[in-house]
Order: sequence, then C-alpha cells, then structure tokens
Amino acid sequence: MINSYPNPLQPRAENRALTISRLANLAANAIYSAFVTYQETFTAITRRAPTRFAAQDWHGMQADAAERLDLYTHIVNDIVLEIRDLLADRVEQKLVWASMKAVYSGLIADRDDWELAETFYNSVTRRIFATVGVDPDIEFVDTDFDTPPTQVQPVYVKYGRSESIADLITCILNDYAFSDPYEDLPRDAILVTTAVRKRLQEAGALQSISRIEMVQPIFFRGKAAYLVGRIFSGIHVIPLVLALLNTPQGIVVDAVLLDENDVSILFSFTRSYFHVDTKRPYDLILFLRAIMPRKRIAELYISIGYNKHGKTALYRDILHHLAYSSDKFEIAQGEKGMVMTVFTMPDYDLVFKLIKDQFAYPKRTTHEEVKNKYRLVFRRDRAGRLVDAQEFEHLKFDRSQFTEELLAELQAVATRAVTVSAEHVILKHCYVERRVTPLNIYISEADEHAAQAAVIEYGAAIKDMAATNIFPGDLWLKNFGVTRHGRVVFYDYDELLLLTDCRFRKMPPARHYDDELSASPWFNVDENDVFPEEFESFLGFHGPLRHAFMAHHADLLNVAFWRDYQERHRAGEVIHFFPYSQERRLNRHHIS
Repeated sequence: MINSYPNPLQPRAENRALTISRLANLAANAIYSAFVTYQETFTAITRRAPTRFAAQDWHGMQADAAERLDLYTHIVNDIVLEIRDLLADRVEQKLVWASMKAVYSGLIADRDDWELAETFYNSVTRRIFATVGVDPDIEFVDTDFDTPPTQVQPVYVKYGRSESIADLITCILNDYAFSDPYEDLPRDAILVTTAVRKRLQEAGALQSISRIEMVQPIFFRGKAAYLVGRIFSGIHVIPLVLALLNTPQGIVVDAVLLDENDVSILFSFTRSYFHVDTKRPYDLILFLRAIMPRKRIAELYISIGYNKHGKTALYRDILHHLAYSSDKFEIAQGEKGMVMTVFTMPDYDLVFKLIKDQFAYPKRTTHEEVKNKYRLVFRRDRAGRLVDAQEFEHLKFDRSQFTEELLAELQAVATRAVTVSAEHVILKHCYVERRVTPLNIYISEADEHAAQAAVIEYGAAIKDMAATNIFPGDLWLKNFGVTRHGRVVFYDYDELLLLTDCRFRKMPPARHYDDELSASPWFNVDENDVFPEEFESFLGFHGPLRHAFMAHHADLLNVAFWRDYQERHRAGEVIHFFPYSQERRLNRHHIS
C-alpha cells in the first residue's frame, strides 16, 4: 500500500549528471505521487465508515481510525528515503529545493486539496533539513494561492421552504437514508421539529424557516453518524446537527444540536477525529467555521482527520498572533509540574509544554516514556476528556517575546528542549495544547454552584476515561482543567496507564494499631497496584464539594467499579460516548 506510487528515480550515478531543473522535476513529481497515494488511501479508509456503521462493526471502525492515524507517517517516511536517494549529495542544496517547490506548486494548482498538498511537501522538507524556524524559499510558510485555485459545486445541499418544518426535516432524513431503515422516521421528524421550534423561539426568530443547508457528506465517529447543517430563519442562522444511532430496531435520531456551544463540543479538541468523505476540505472547513466562528481553522481541520495540516494552520495562527500581540510568553498559571514546564501568553488560549531535563521525586519515568504516553493518547478515543496535543520541533521565536522569569525557568529546567541565545529562543521539542483553567484553581475561585458542578464533572471525566480503557494514574486536581464550556478534561499524561494494565485492590486490614499510624504501607505494593478507597483522602474535597462528589461518584472508591470496566474491555466491548448532554437526546434514555 505505502509504496504503490510510481517510482521515477534513477540510479544514483546517473542522478549526479542531471541538471538542477531536471532533478527538481523528478523529485517534485515523486513527492506529488506520494501525496496522491496518501490522499487516495486516506479517502479509501474514510469511505469504509458508512459500511461499518450499517454493519455495526465498531471494532472495524476502531481499526480504520488507527490505520488512518498511522498512514501519514508511513508514507512520509518512505518518500523521504526515496528523495534522499534521488538527490544524493545534493539533498541539502537549497537551490534544488527552491526549484522543486516551484514545480510542485504547479502540480497541485488544480487540486481541490492544494492546502493539504502544501503541508505534505513541508513534512518532507522539514524531515530533510530539520529546519529551525521557517524557510520560505523551500517550504510553504503560507499558501502559494491567495484564492482557492479551483471552483466546484458547494459542499452543501439547499432545502427550500416547505409546508411545514416537519416536512422539511422528513425530506432531509429521507435524502440521507441508510441501508438500514429508520425505526420511526415520522416520530423522529416530529421530535426534531419540536426542538427546532423551541430553539427558534429562544433565538427570537420567526417560527418559519426560509431554507436549510446540509453538508452533503455524513460525519462518522465511534458508533454514531452526524448530519451537519444550518437553519436560516429571517436574519437568524442556527446550527443544525442530527445525531444518528444504528439500533437493533433501526436508525434513530438520538439528538438534535441547535446551539453553537453544543456543536463546538461535538467538534472539540478533546474528541477523536471524524471520518467524513469530502473532496474539497477547504469548503467544508469554511462551512463549519460559519456555524462555529470561535473555533480555530486548525481545530476544524484536525477534527476531520487532517491533523498534520491542522498543525500547519496552528503554527500560522501562532505567527499571526505574535505579529500583532504586545504580550510576552510567561510561566503558565497553576502549580509547576514535576515532568513538564509550561508557558503561555496572557492574551492567547494556547499553552506550550516542554519536557524537563530532570524529573522531581518521586517521578521515575523517562523522556521517551513521556513521549510514548502522548503517542498513546493520540491513537486512542479521547472521549471528550483527553486534550489533543500537537507536537512541534525547532520552533524559533524572538527572545524579546519572553519574560525574563520564563527565560530563567527554561534555562534552569529544560535545556534539552530549548536553546536560548542573545536574539532567539528555539524550542527543539514541545507540545502545544489549548489552554484550560486548572481544576484546583477553578474550584478555589468559582462560586459554590460552579465548584460543585466542576467536582461532578471531574468524576464524570474519570469515568469516561475508564470507559476508553484509560486510567489517569495521577488524580490530583491540578492535572485536570476546565474548558470554556465547563467540561473537565485531563492533560497530564506522564503517569497515564491502560486500565487493563492496572491491578485494583482493596486495602488489607491493619495487623495492629501501629500499622495504621505508620507512614509506610504494611503490605506489598506492586508498580501498577491501585487502591480506589484511598482516592477520597487525597482529593481534599470537604463540605458541599465532598457531598456533591460522593452523591454522584461514590462508586469510584469501589474496586468493583474498576474491575467491571476491566472485564468489559477484556471482553472486547466498545463503549459509546454521547458528545452531548442527556437534555439534547430526544427522549431515548433506553438507548445506551
């Protein structure tokens, strides 16, 4: 699969005699062929989703997700080797690469996915040169195309006025019919209509719809399918997302999302990536941005599986922000970590995380093990609880953009990951994540109602991770954060474990009174032993917060809870996550 693209390469001895223009032409075409293979294979995997959904083949869906995540790296690795062989002793001649870039730009000019093609080219150049900062002569720092190079049909379908909203919804559902029939389409159309009318009333809109625009491709993730669109009612534009499940009784509309916040959570940076078959990602992203205007372009590309281009868009966003901001990078809010040093900018909602040179006691992990934990999170269903981190190398910033306190911190604890010179700061390796408020700080500053809601969310986050076979390892509140939507998420991965690798135990009874007073355990404890009944003692919840936590999550202190999930995972069960609240479900509490 990986080496299926044509091989234009000649024996190395002959390559040395080639002119720069001929060599650039061969190399650019080789990279282009590799990109075509990547896109064709990515699309082929994505197109399995409808079949998986229809067959309720959830294990197959998981396997497809893993295969698609690995695809980019495999193809880039292969083409980098071929380019090194082709260019031989001219592999680092920038004149050759500048010519290659010009040829490649011409090759992709008529493609609908030109922006992805540019990022693919950058991936190859950065692997060859390990570029510090950016080099516009040999890579696409910004796109070569001021406007989209091609014009095609809209990514959405329009549904005009109808006799009733119910008829309009019925028409939409019929157009997105699956191989399995709907369980009760008229009932679902009425339930959706009721929700839509209520939302129109809340928005102060007319109780009529001028049109609905629905994205043509269906979004698949986990056990669900999503129809994504927008409603036009007078001057109002309202998101419309229909969440579909395939039950033993047939396809049902499980929920309707009509609020920007709800849709934003569906496309969250803590979720796994959608499988959506779109010919022209650029147009799809523009549509999604129209119903989620506060969400970054980068996050939207990442959400549909183009995480490498999302990282490119994120880097461009960082550069744009730095060009206009007068703020400086500073040490991030919260307790300093034992493994990571973290910094941010006051007016920017990203954090930069660097692995420290030495880890504070009692941490016994290694640098490579920490990186492996981030790779593990990247490959798993994050269930809306694990923050997606983008890994960067060789980022270059002006020293003047850092506070002196932060520079001192970086030079003291992260010399392996950063180089500080008189003019620049170079981040040799870092992770970039969305900034959230540390849970311990949030609880200390929030009012009683919000603090209790966060404590309940904290327990829910732990349970959602357990349902994905993840145990966070370190349950301290400082390792969790609160998003702008009030959701609690986890972001400290150095002690994260597969739940099935843990050994959940009950505390053995003390042999005598002195055992209870001892600072050391009176029994053997192996590396992955976990004692759930200890959780309450170090969480530090008191009064109403403790009551709220225990009222909703007392089962977390019970070994039986954890062993039950272990048995379910070992039995191969795929657990579904609802990326919306129970209130958004259409009276289907019997569906689990």
